[in-house]
Amino acid sequence: MQTTMRQTILSGLIAAVLMAASSDLVQAHHSFAPFDMAAQKTVTGTVKRVEWTNPHIWIWLDVPNEQGVVEPWGFEGMSPNYLSRRGWTRTILTVGDKITISYRPLRSGLNGGMFVSTKLADGRLLTMSGASTTDDR
Repeated sequence: MQTTMRQTILSGLIAAVLMAASSDLVQAHHSFAPFDMAAQKTVTGTVKRVEWTNPHIWIWLDVPNEQGVVEPWGFEGMSPNYLSRRGWTRTILTVGDKITISYRPLRSGLNGGMFVSTKLADGRLLTMSGASTTDDR
């Protein structure tokens, strides 16, 4: 009986340690460390590609720089599941759409960041918390 109690306690301690260790991995995955959360910028470009994939969507724009040379910019969004439940669809942004994105810039200074919002040509506002209807304009 004493051996069974020790095994139960040991198993419980191992489970607790594993859960604590894995929570650091989850926190690292959802970290905002790459982004300057105190800054918000905007950039205008043409949608090149939308990657509607887990764990996060990516919106890729072609953006002309000061010299007129087109450069790729990437913006990370929430998960497709999260966005679908808030009115987004896989086709809400299409290749060729000209949009202005508000974003949290990358601390590294590379072109892109964390998507905050954009307004579509029809007046709908897309944010990480959802998509407005045309009546919300």
